[in-house]
Amino acid sequence: MKVAFTSLILSGLSSLTAASAFSDFLDADHVIRSTTCEEIAAKVSSESVVYYNGSTQYEKDNYHWSSSSSQASECSFEPATAQDIGTALQILGKTRTPFAIKSGGHTTNPGFSSTSGVQIAMYSFSDVVYDADAKTATVGTGLAWDDVYTALEEYGVTVVGAKTTGLGVGGVTLGGGYSFLGNQYGLAVDNVVAYELVLPNGTVTNITSSTNSDLFFGLRGGINNFGIVTRVTLKTHPQSQIWGGTLLYSQDQSEAVNSAIANFCSNASDPKASLYHTYNYFAGVAEMFIILFYDAPTYPDGIFDDFLAISHTDQGVSTRPYSSIVKSVPLNSPIGYRSVFYTMAVEEFTVPVLDMMANETLFWGAELANSSALVISYDVEPFLPDLYDHTDTPSAYPPSRSQGYSFITIYYGWTNSSYDDTMVDAVYKSVKYMTQVLTDANQNIANVAVYPNGAPPNMPLENMYGDNLPRLRAIKNAVDPDNVMGLTGGWKF
Repeated sequence: MKVAFTSLILSGLSSLTAASAFSDFLDADHVIRSTTCEEIAAKVSSESVVYYNGSTQYEKDNYHWSSSSSQASECSFEPATAQDIGTALQILGKTRTPFAIKSGGHTTNPGFSSTSGVQIAMYSFSDVVYDADAKTATVGTGLAWDDVYTALEEYGVTVVGAKTTGLGVGGVTLGGGYSFLGNQYGLAVDNVVAYELVLPNGTVTNITSSTNSDLFFGLRGGINNFGIVTRVTLKTHPQSQIWGGTLLYSQDQSEAVNSAIANFCSNASDPKASLYHTYNYFAGVAEMFIILFYDAPTYPDGIFDDFLAISHTDQGVSTRPYSSIVKSVPLNSPIGYRSVFYTMAVEEFTVPVLDMMANETLFWGAELANSSALVISYDVEPFLPDLYDHTDTPSAYPPSRSQGYSFITIYYGWTNSSYDDTMVDAVYKSVKYMTQVLTDANQNIANVAVYPNGAPPNMPLENMYGDNLPRLRAIKNAVDPDNVMGLTGGWKF
């Protein structure tokens, strides 16, 4: 057991009761301490540590990429073993203390991985174990995908995870996971072989499709409703160097760029080819950039010629490691803004659809300028129609696999918390407008399930999980009858 505030180690608190859990006290150094935090520190092993405000690690544990997601917790807890997580969950459930689980800390919805109670930070679960015979890698949920990809490069393999830098293993493997490799291998959840799960009652178990088909179904897209995942075993895939990088375009090239994107999306059927394009309105300046990706050291003639022929600024397009292309996707910048995302489905990126996205970027960039908005971004993420065909095992998300979709991802970043509702309302208004435009263009996307990891606050569960929701609620009630996981944030069944 360890409690860290100037490295002070405390003990002898095992007699605390649930009745005292909500009380705080001042220690000899006049630091306010939570009795729940102290009980956790007293009962876990010496490898796990509780931190208080005033320590550098406490600040790191509570930090989130988006300032709208950060809170000051009563303490932070860095467990080193799954068994210690189980001990903490038993105490949190007994005392009914709010808590949060942080993997990468990249969620933007307030309270989803932050809390005023006990902040659990998964940093100690940072192992990457490659099994060449099984063709799997087991990775800790305290890692960012950047580190996972880099660790596996020496073996010439990779796994399906996030496509942007800084995202944590936990959120992606529990929420869905769209990536540059999706057209070849499906979503991240489609590539999960097993989860090491700490159940709400403290029991540590290994969940696979054969050991517990219900929980395996629920964990793959059902976020954190069923316990705390410490490690994930994923299928590995051969990975050579890839070709790709970023091209920057000026606003006067929008017509040519939109035409090139539409042509690529309607004609490119090679699952190794992908792109990620964004229309940005940054501090009053409109800009565009595109990341081109091909999963081989060189790309086939013709597939990206339209983009390269347009006047641009080259930002390192080359043959490179897979990890380096992920690190180049600048979703992690700027850091510290208040933020909201909304990911909506689209069947086809035509020129009119792309023009609509560019116009929405400019309209809301100007409309929200006086509401402290600094970044307005509309992103193009195309996928092939067979995106969801890479597994026969059903998952919580997506609730239907009858058709694969491409996506528009919207991001707003601002600084003043008094405009939080204004920004979220604006995102909903923009999506409502674009949904109508797409529907009028005979794109059947109005009722497509919303991606849980790309859904803004207040999204109804039915809109994400559809007909799967009754089964998910039944699984939740079976494994968590005392609703321990209801003490943490996220989409709650």
